[in-house]
Amino acid sequence: VDAAAAADPAAVDVPPVDVVPDVAPAAPEVSVCHIPCSRRASPPVPHVLLNTNNSNDNEQKKENKEKEKEPPKEKEKDKSKEEEKPKEVFVINPAGNLYYHWLFVITVPVMYNWTMIIARACFEELQHNYIVYWMFLDYVSDLVYVADMYVRTRTGYLEQGLLVKDEKLLWDSYINSFQFRLDAVSMLPTDIFYLILGLDYPEIRVNKLLRIGRMLEFFRKTETKTNYPNIFRIANLIMYILIIIHWNACFYFSFSKAIGFGSDDWVYPALDDPEQPDFGLPGRKYAFSLYWSTLTLTTIGETPPPALDSEFFFHVSDFLVGVLIFATIVGNIATMISNMNAAQAQFQARIDNIKQYMHVRKVSKELELRVITWFDYLWNNGKAQDEREVLRYLPDKLKAEIGIQVHMETLKKVRIFADCEAGLLIQLVLKLRAQVFSPGDYICKKGDIGREMYIIKDGKLAVVADDGVTQFVVLGSGSYFGEISILNIKGSKAGNRRTANIRSIGYSELFCLSKDDLMESLTEYPDAKSMLEGKGHQILPKDGLIELDPSKILPEAQELEDKVNKLYSKMELYIYTYKYTHIYPLKCTPPPPAFTTH
Repeated sequence: VDAAAAADPAAVDVPPVDVVPDVAPAAPEVSVCHIPCSRRASPPVPHVLLNTNNSNDNEQKKENKEKEKEPPKEKEKDKSKEEEKPKEVFVINPAGNLYYHWLFVITVPVMYNWTMIIARACFEELQHNYIVYWMFLDYVSDLVYVADMYVRTRTGYLEQGLLVKDEKLLWDSYINSFQFRLDAVSMLPTDIFYLILGLDYPEIRVNKLLRIGRMLEFFRKTETKTNYPNIFRIANLIMYILIIIHWNACFYFSFSKAIGFGSDDWVYPALDDPEQPDFGLPGRKYAFSLYWSTLTLTTIGETPPPALDSEFFFHVSDFLVGVLIFATIVGNIATMISNMNAAQAQFQARIDNIKQYMHVRKVSKELELRVITWFDYLWNNGKAQDEREVLRYLPDKLKAEIGIQVHMETLKKVRIFADCEAGLLIQLVLKLRAQVFSPGDYICKKGDIGREMYIIKDGKLAVVADDGVTQFVVLGSGSYFGEISILNIKGSKAGNRRTANIRSIGYSELFCLSKDDLMESLTEYPDAKSMLEGKGHQILPKDGLIELDPSKILPEAQELEDKVNKLYSKMELYIYTYKYTHIYPLKCTPPPPAFTTH
């Protein structure tokens, strides 16, 4: 009962006690009961409560134990989650400069192996006399090969447009690729055969040639990066020719050695011939073999005829290879040269068409000479390209970035565009067109309707009198004019007409922005349009080009309003006529329309 009371005091019936204020209750006498608990007469409710409380305590202890066990499980889950997270490592971007520079590094040992292994194998003296240097270069190239395999495991690749940086994915991608098998074969320790065969057999390292893919990749990237791709292609093609001739020269010398030096006129001459002692020198051996290989592969054929069947087969094989190779070479070189001259040929065709047109129309010789001189200036100064034609294959974002770098500073020099928002300036930059004017050309004349504004990029312009000779002021690079006329600001004395004669002193290049292009851009920027007109109103009073008298401005507005009212009346009459002619029956006589003046 006491336990039950301690656990739940409300469950035990306690008789009411009268509380006497300010009187301390007497201490109750404690009696000891010697009757066993099992014999005591206890009410059933406290017994049930005692069992219930014991079971609750047990459940609470179990829950506490489970809670104590849960943190380690959660820690294990957190650890497993951390382990499942991809481990990102330093990754080399295959489109970056670091990767390109590494390709150059790996290309050097690849080129070394492709040229020197075959030469050392065929010309024994070359291998024997410089064995120490060859061993050093061989093992340095092997170290570069090993480093290249590591670089491949750190070279990222694009997946869904993003560069993969997960270490496991990079490893799996490289190991599962065909290139890994080639790299593994190229790193087989074939040098152990030196212990069996000796150091005079460098051909055991022929597996190192399998890294040629890295050299070809370097050439492809260089062709893309260089500003002179056609020249690089020709140089690359010449290098391939030299490597083929080099290998064929080595095969010829080795084949002559197998038949016997000096055994006939076709093979390499005897090494111990006293009349020709130079043929025993290493330099002469390679030079003569290279000469013979060049004559054969170029199908010139000025070599001694073969005498043995094996020599015939070797010679025929060389001729066939030479025909195929040089047919390909001639075709490639012809294509490269035509590509190099494609722009010039297209430009020349344009000139020829204009010449023919001027001849048919009987244009004066003086004007014809000016046209041809203008074309020559464009070509000689690299201004013959149409920017829009060149950039049309690029996406709009890249076009905008190129335009920002090329034209943004020039556009910001214009006063009315100085504080415009970047979005409008970017649109205007894309609409600028370059124009080249010859000496004496008029850019605009006084009274002409202004449909364009101009920004001087290069050259000198003169503001001249009506006689075309008297110069008032000279405009240089960075100057601009015509910006007010394309806005057509209300109240301007000149309206949208030119107020001066501007003539080119020499050859000048200008950027042109048309009124239509400006208004098209301003439709998406109404606030900018209001701002530009406000700036125009601020500029015109300074130059004295705005009409401040309202009496002179109101007649123009009244005239415009009258024109609108007349147009409205004509439209109302047309609608009335059509309505009662085609819709209502002819027997109905419609009332006359009530015209109102708006």
